[in-house]
Amino acid sequence: MTEKLFYEDSHMITFSAIVEACVKRGEYYEAVLNRTAFFPEGGGQYADTGVIGGESVLDVQEREGIIYHKMKTPLEAGQTVEGAIDWEERFSKMQQHSGEHIVSGLVNAMYGYDNVGFHMGRDAITMDFSGVLSKEQLKEIEQKANEAVVKNLDIEVLYPSKEELTDMAYRSKIEIEGQVRIVRVPGYDTCACCAPHVKKTGEIGLIKLIGVQNYKGGVRVSMLCGFRAIADYEEKAESVKRISVMLSAKEAEVAEEVLKLKEEIASQKGKLIEMQRTLLKYKVNEIPENQDLVILFESGLEGSEPRELMNLVLEKKAEVAAVFAGNDDKGYRYVMGSKTRDMRPFAKTLNELFQGRGGGKPEMVQGSLCGEEEKIREAVKACKEKAF
Repeated sequence: MTEKLFYEDSHMITFSAIVEACVKRGEYYEAVLNRTAFFPEGGGQYADTGVIGGESVLDVQEREGIIYHKMKTPLEAGQTVEGAIDWEERFSKMQQHSGEHIVSGLVNAMYGYDNVGFHMGRDAITMDFSGVLSKEQLKEIEQKANEAVVKNLDIEVLYPSKEELTDMAYRSKIEIEGQVRIVRVPGYDTCACCAPHVKKTGEIGLIKLIGVQNYKGGVRVSMLCGFRAIADYEEKAESVKRISVMLSAKEAEVAEEVLKLKEEIASQKGKLIEMQRTLLKYKVNEIPENQDLVILFESGLEGSEPRELMNLVLEKKAEVAAVFAGNDDKGYRYVMGSKTRDMRPFAKTLNELFQGRGGGKPEMVQGSLCGEEEKIREAVKACKEKAF
């Protein structure tokens, strides 16, 4: 059994240990020490990284009480080595995890919802709760969580006996065999947990809930704590400053200015659509009536415009109208129609010749393909001349 120094002192950065074994596993080695400050992956928290004997530790896993350190370079069994965890990473994880306990404890106490899923990602942590929480409720929870931080409470770690555990109210997502480790934030949370935590709530720093979405009948809440929350704030503040400069607006007014800009763009886009439709009508007016086949290639058509142009051509009594929007480099969207011919064989032939996809009804087909304009024109003409 590996002695777990991270339980003796969650702030231990360096330590010495004896290498008990080192086994090659594929391209890597798994080193076993008699004692370690490296926390293995568990409880929703990913493993510590750092160095042992000057060599990098890539991952840490625990199996049946033994902790294995994944390394590229082997260690010699029996030697004494010095280890050092990546303290910046460890402290950040403890900030996040301790903050999660406070938030989950508050949600449980205030609304009776359980934390049914917890994941600590590299960018943010997520908490899945068994009930729905409004933004207003989450704002209140965030306020109370930061009040717990300001109180700078001692975070307690307990190892209760079976008898003591029977009378203790605590959160836990799974049944635990053997000794249960309890992490308690007085007045806020009592929870079974295997991970190291900060010693006082003040070390958590800022607790910030940054997102919420509906998830499996409840909600998934995203959170950042401590230095991660500060970095997130700085990044967003810099974005607001840049936007305020571009809009020549005060930072506190950028949202209103962006909304105005969005409305102006929508208005201009509507006008542009009307102008485009007018241009299409002029273009169609130049086409003689009663044509057997009209093929149009237009690079600037978007949305429903290819279909609208095709319908305008059919109104000129063309037997077959084929409209292609795009270019030779990026490919084309096509819409083809007729009031007298079955257009599905047209689509099938073009799809086979030009790696296309699409289909439709006898009177109209649409899809996309890749090819050169001249070759596509020739293929459409061939389809028209062929008796389907």
